[in-house]
Amino acid sequence: MMKLHPLASAALLSTAFLAGSAFAGNRPAPVSDLLSDDEISTIQYMREEEKLARDVYLTLDREWGAQTRVFANIAASEEEHTSSVEYLIEKYDIEDPVLHDEIGLFTHPELQALYDELVAKGMNSLIDGLFVGGLIEEKDMGDIVEAIEGTDERPLILVYSNLLDGSENHLRAFVEVIEAQGLEYEAQVLTQDEVDYLLDAESDSARKRLYDR
Repeated sequence: MMKLHPLASAALLSTAFLAGSAFAGNRPAPVSDLLSDDEISTIQYMREEEKLARDVYLTLDREWGAQTRVFANIAASEEEHTSSVEYLIEKYDIEDPVLHDEIGLFTHPELQALYDELVAKGMNSLIDGLFVGGLIEEKDMGDIVEAIEGTDERPLILVYSNLLDGSENHLRAFVEVIEAQGLEYEAQVLTQDEVDYLLDAESDSARKRLYDR
């Protein structure tokens, strides 16, 4: 039997959800007591993690936007991502950690420190900013895969899997701009094999064919 790559397996899980949801019928609106404490804390963390990506890219776009549109384009997508997690916050009646949607302000201390660190690094040069973007997307994908593996709640799996697909596309976009500068991209959070897999157009095409079955 063919062994699927872990990131591909996670995304395929969302396809299975979509196929099954047509027969699920309507359910009463879930409430927070349907989720474990870990699931709730993961949603809250993911809400701010997607906001972090948006905020870093908006900040770096102000510095490097005259040279590339990649930060602005991906920031717009990250706005949709954090709104997707906000949907889960509202659906399950969970406390929203985003108290004031201000750029660079976070409730989670780890994410506040990470934002400050990444912005400082990204301001050094355009190349540093692009590599910061790659790091964010790799970190997001690793966290999203863990989130998918930590729940069997279908709405969570669907949202997380959509975030995973978006992060894959964002990583490719950053790598394209980096390579256009004559540089080579190396993995920063994921393994090099995982990054190579994600950047391999043939693997991506094969994966899409699997989804279409």
